[in-house]
Parts: sequence; C-alpha cells; structure tokens
Amino acid sequence: MFTSRFLTAALASVLMLAGALASTPAAARGYLQCVPFARAESGVEIRGNAKTWWTQAANDYDRGQEPRQGAVMAFAGTRGMPMGHVAVVKKIVGEREILIDHANWSPINGRRGQIERNVRVIDVSDAGDWSMVRVWYAPIGDLGLRANPVQGFIYPGGAGAPAAAPSFPAPVWASNDWKPGNDLEMVVASLGN
Repeated sequence: MFTSRFLTAALASVLMLAGALASTPAAARGYLQCVPFARAESGVEIRGNAKTWWTQAANDYDRGQEPRQGAVMAFAGTRGMPMGHVAVVKKIVGEREILIDHANWSPINGRRGQIERNVRVIDVSDAGDWSMVRVWYAPIGDLGLRANPVQGFIYPGGAGAPAAAPSFPAPVWASNDWKPGNDLEMVVASLGN
C-alpha cells in the first residue's frame, strides 16, 4: 500500500514536471520572439502581438513613415505573418535602405527565435514611403522573396530620442565576419560555427 501511494505520488510529480516544462514560454526555452526583443532593444514599452503595436503606440509615442535610428519598424499582419513583426532600426544606409536588428525572422542553424543584427531592409513601395519592404533572409542568402507591408515607425521617447543600449548578445555567427549581402557560401560557413 505504501509503495502504491509512493509510486502514484512519484508519477504525479513527473507528470506535473513534464507539463510545466511543456508549457514554459518559448522565450524561456531559448526561442526569442520579436516583441520582447524589440521592447528591450528600443525601450518602447508596448505589449501584445506585433501587429497591434502601431495602434497601441498612437497615444504614447510619436509615429511616422520615416525610418530613424532607434525606431521600431512595425510590420502589418499578413497570411504568412499573421501576428505581424517588429524590428529596431539600427542604421539609415540610404533613402530606401536601412539596417535593422530583430528576432525570430530567419532560422539560424535550423532554429527559429534567433537574433539577427544589421539586417538589410529595402523599401520596395511604389511611392518610396516604406509601406512595403523586402528583408534579408539568411537561408537564401539574399533579400526575402516576398514584400512585407509596414504600418510605419514608432519613435521611442519622442522624435530623435537615443535608442536604448542593446540588451541581447549577438549570435556567434554575427561576429564571424558575416554581413548582410554576403553570398550564400559565406552564410552557410558562418552557421557552422
């Protein structure tokens, strides 16, 4: 009888632990979503799915269609990206090109939820208003094949405020001479480290 109760309690404990591990949020298991990354990198304190950030920002942050260093780029939800996406502008390269930092875009070493830094983004909108962009996609070693709709840019602390210091370390492959625009062989070689 004692053994039966002990085994039942032990089994219940194992099942409870297994359930707790299975329900652990993805970010806690090394799978980082774009929202907590963008919030930590930019200082923009918005919660919820990325597709809601543009609307939520209306009362608390300046917004616009012009990319600025430190701004959050808010992607609209689409069929291929139903929760939207957010990224942080790191550098203005030209009138229709910027570099961003973001998480959970390209699978790295076969895993989603990875951080990518200094990622190339090109404005492909007809009007040149940053409403449609193509984003670097590591698995193909080039800009992604689809254009992605952008709602606009959310400016932390008002227009022109400095960006928060990065709070997440860059992945190993980012410190291995890999840069957006390198050919596919370079990308593949960098992923092996």
